[in-house]
Amino acid sequence: MQDLDPVETQEWLDALESVLDKEGEDRAHYLLTRMGELAARTGTQLPYAITTPYRNSIPVGHEARMPGDLFMERRIRSLVRWNALAMVMRTNQQDPDLGGHIGTFASSATLYDVGFNYFFQAPTEEHGGDLIYFQGHASPGVYARAFLEGRITEDQLNKFRRETDGGGLSSYPHPWLMPEFWQFPTVSMGLGPLQAIYQARFMKYLEHRGFIPAGKQKVWCFMGDGESDEPESLGAIAMAGREQLDNLIFVVNCNLQRLDGPVRGNGKIIQELEGVFRGAGWNVKKVIWGRFWDPLFAKDKNGALQRRMDEVVDGDYQNYKSKDGGFVREHFFNTPELKAMVSDLSDKEIWNLNRGGHDPYKVYAAYHAAVNHKGQPTVVLAKTIKGYGIGAGEAQNTAHNVKKVDVESLKKFRDRFDIPINDNDLDKLPFYRPAEGSAEARYLLQRREALGGFVPQRRSRSISIPTPPLATLKAVLDGSGDREISTTMAFVRILAQLVKDKDLGQRIVPIIPDEARTFGMEGMFRQLGIYSSVGQLYEPVDKDQVMFYREDKKGQILEEGINEAGAMSSWMAAGSSYSSHNQPMLPFYAFYSMFGFQRIGDLAWAAGDMQVRGFLIGGTAGRTTLNGEGLQHEDGHSHILASTIPNCRSYDPTYGYELAVIIREGIRQMIEEQQSVFFYLTVMNEAYVQPPMPKGVEDGIIRGMYLLEADKSKAAHQVQLLGCGTILREVREAAKILREDFNVGADVWSVTSFNELRREGLAVERWNRLNPTKKARTTYVEQCLCKSDVPVIASTDYMKLFADQIRQWLPGKEYKVLGTDGFGRSDSRAKLRHFFEVDRHFVVITALEALVARGEIKPKVVADAIKRFGIDPDKANPLEC
Repeated sequence: MQDLDPVETQEWLDALESVLDKEGEDRAHYLLTRMGELAARTGTQLPYAITTPYRNSIPVGHEARMPGDLFMERRIRSLVRWNALAMVMRTNQQDPDLGGHIGTFASSATLYDVGFNYFFQAPTEEHGGDLIYFQGHASPGVYARAFLEGRITEDQLNKFRRETDGGGLSSYPHPWLMPEFWQFPTVSMGLGPLQAIYQARFMKYLEHRGFIPAGKQKVWCFMGDGESDEPESLGAIAMAGREQLDNLIFVVNCNLQRLDGPVRGNGKIIQELEGVFRGAGWNVKKVIWGRFWDPLFAKDKNGALQRRMDEVVDGDYQNYKSKDGGFVREHFFNTPELKAMVSDLSDKEIWNLNRGGHDPYKVYAAYHAAVNHKGQPTVVLAKTIKGYGIGAGEAQNTAHNVKKVDVESLKKFRDRFDIPINDNDLDKLPFYRPAEGSAEARYLLQRREALGGFVPQRRSRSISIPTPPLATLKAVLDGSGDREISTTMAFVRILAQLVKDKDLGQRIVPIIPDEARTFGMEGMFRQLGIYSSVGQLYEPVDKDQVMFYREDKKGQILEEGINEAGAMSSWMAAGSSYSSHNQPMLPFYAFYSMFGFQRIGDLAWAAGDMQVRGFLIGGTAGRTTLNGEGLQHEDGHSHILASTIPNCRSYDPTYGYELAVIIREGIRQMIEEQQSVFFYLTVMNEAYVQPPMPKGVEDGIIRGMYLLEADKSKAAHQVQLLGCGTILREVREAAKILREDFNVGADVWSVTSFNELRREGLAVERWNRLNPTKKARTTYVEQCLCKSDVPVIASTDYMKLFADQIRQWLPGKEYKVLGTDGFGRSDSRAKLRHFFEVDRHFVVITALEALVARGEIKPKVVADAIKRFGIDPDKANPLEC
C-alpha cells in the first residue's frame, strides 16, 4: 500500500515509540486497543492479522541472558551429536535392516541441550519434576546425552534397537521396554501433543484438589512441524488456551521438512502455526533467526530485509540451506539494496547466518520467557535445519531416512563440531565420553544437579492403597430384588460406594465424554462436582433440581464434552499419576463401547505402553443390547480389539455381582499390588433382575468362567452352554427349552472373559511346550469343560471370533459358536437377536445340531425345531447383508 503522507505516518510512529519508551508496553497496548474500539464503532475495517512479521518474537534488548559457559555447552552438545550419529551408524553396520534416525535430532540438538542445561526439572523432595514428551525420532540424542552422564553404557549404545536378548535400547520412547527411563510413548505422531495438553490440565486438577503443590511443575512437549498435520496434534489446543494452562510448553522443531519433503513448500509453516496457536489463546514465541542476523536487522532501517523474509516461502528456505553462501547471496539477497547490506560479508559468513533453533542464546531467551509466562500456555516455534551438520543429507528431502554418512561427511562433521577423533579412527565410529572428573563431565553433572537430577527418569512404583473389602459392595452382591436394573446402573452403584471409601474414595477420578445422563451418572454431579479451573461462574438452569449441574474448582469428575480422544488422554494422565506425581489415582472412564477402542485404539495401545492403571467402562455394549441406534452405535468387536493390548484385562459380565467382583479385583491388582495392567469392562443398558451372587464363584469370575446352573435332570442327552453379557440370559432360557421340550440337559456357564480364558490357555500351552519332561498342566477351560464328553455351544453379543478363541483347548469336542458378525441394525432387542441368530431359539437348534453330528438324534428333530420356532432357513445372512 502506498504511503500518501509519510510525514503524518512518521508522527504516528514517533508517538507510539515515545509511549513505549516512557510508559511501557502495557500503556501502548491499552492505547492501541482503544483506537481499535473507536475504529470498530465507526465501522472502519481494520487490517486483519493474526501473525507477526517473520522474525523472532523477543527483541534483542528483551532477551534473558543465558548464564552458563557457552563454549563448554557447545563442546558437550557436539559430543552428544557425535555419539547419537555413531550409535545409529554402528547399528546399521551390524544390521542394515535395523534402521534409525539421525536428521531429527541433528536439527533439534540445541533445543534439547538448552532444556537439559537450564530448564528440565527432575523430581526431588521439593519439586515433583517436569513431565517431558520427547519427540520420538529424536531418541538417539537423548540416549547419547545419558551416555555422557554415565546413565547408559557403551554396551547399551551398541545394542540400540537390539532388545530381545536384554540390555538393548528401544528404538523410540517406550516406558514398557525401558520402565525406569522413558515416561511417555510419543512416536505415534500426534498423540504426544494431545496427551501433553491433558496431562497439564490433570496437573491443575491435582493441584486444585490438594494432591500436589501448585505452580511448580511444567509439561514440555517436543514435536515436529510436520507432526502438526496430525489432527490430534492441534485438536485440543483451544482447550489449553481456554483453561489457561501456563504449566504447558510446546516446542515445535520447525525444520520445514516432514518425512518426504517440505511441510509447507508453498507457504510458511511457522506463520501458519503462529496464527493457529495465537487464535487458540496461546503465548507464541518465534525463534526464527540466530544472533548472527542481529547486525543485519540493525541495518534494516526501511524494512527491506524484513519484507524479503516475509515473502520467501519454506521451499526456498530449505533450498538455501542445501546449497552454499554464494547461492544465498545471489538468490535471497536478490536486490541491490539487500546485496549492499551483505557486501562486507564473505560467502562463508553469509552461510553462517544461523537459524534461531540452532542458537542457544535465542533458545534460552524463549524458554526463559515461556517458563515465566502466566495465564497462557506457550508454544516456541523454533526454526532449524533437518539433518543439521550431517553433510550430504543436510536440508535434503531424504534427510529423515538418513542412517549412514560417508567418511568425507564424517570428517566435515568432526571438524565442524570439533570432535577429538583422528582420521584413522573415523570409520570405526568410536563413541566418545570425556574422562570422569574432566571439565566436561563436571559441568554436565553440575547442570543436572542444579535441576535436581537426571531426566528422563520414570517412577515404576508408588504408595500402595488398600483395597476396600468386597463386603463394601454388599448392596450390589445381594442383587436387586424384584427390581430390574441394567449393569450400567449396577456400575454406578458400585462407584457411588467406592467414592465413600476413606483410603481410595478421593483418588477415584470419574471421566465421562458428555454422556453422564446416558449412563445414569448425573447423580454424581451434585455429590462430587465437575472439575472446573474457575469454578462455576453462572447459575445452572437446573439449580432447583436434586441432581443439578455443578462445576467446582475441587470437583472430582472430569466431564470432557463430546471428545473421546481428550477423555482418553485424561484417563491416561490419571492412570499414570502414580508414576508422574507419586499420587496413585484410579480413573473410571465410561463411554459408548463402540466409540472406545475403535475410536481411540492408538491411545489405548499407548496406555498399555506407558503402564496406565485404571478402568475403561464400555457402556451400551454388545451388538443387540442397544436396540435403537443401529450400525454406527452397536458394538460387536470391542473385546476383540481389547485383546490386542497385552496388559489389558477385559471382561463382559452379565450381572452386577460379577461386575463388583471384577472391579474389586482390579483395584487390588492395580492400586494395592501396583501391577501394570488396566481393565476394560463392558456394561449394558438392558434392565433385568440382578440376582444375588452364588457362593464360591469369585475365583471363576476372575479367571473367566464359572458354572452358573448345573443340570440335575436325567435327560437322555447332555450339552454345555456358554454365555456372557446379556446373551447369557438367552442361553439360560435355551437351557429350559432344551430340557423341557427336547429331553436335553444343559449345564450353563457364565463366561465373564473369553479373552482371559485364552490368555491363561496360551500360558499353559507354552509352559507345557517348554517343559516336556514335566507333568503337563491343564488349562482352566479344559478343567471346566472336558470332564464330560458332551457338545459345547457358546453364544455372545460379539463376533464369533470372540468365543472361538478357546476352541483349541476343546479337542475332539463338538464346539459351536454363535455371535453377531456383520453391521448393526436398528430394531427391538428381540428382533436384533433373531436377525443375528443369537437368541434362545438359535441356541437350541445349534445344540440340537451338535447332537445330530454325534449321532445322538435325527436331523428331523432339528428341522422340526426350526419350523416350530418360525425360523426361515433362507433368511438373510447378517454377515452379508
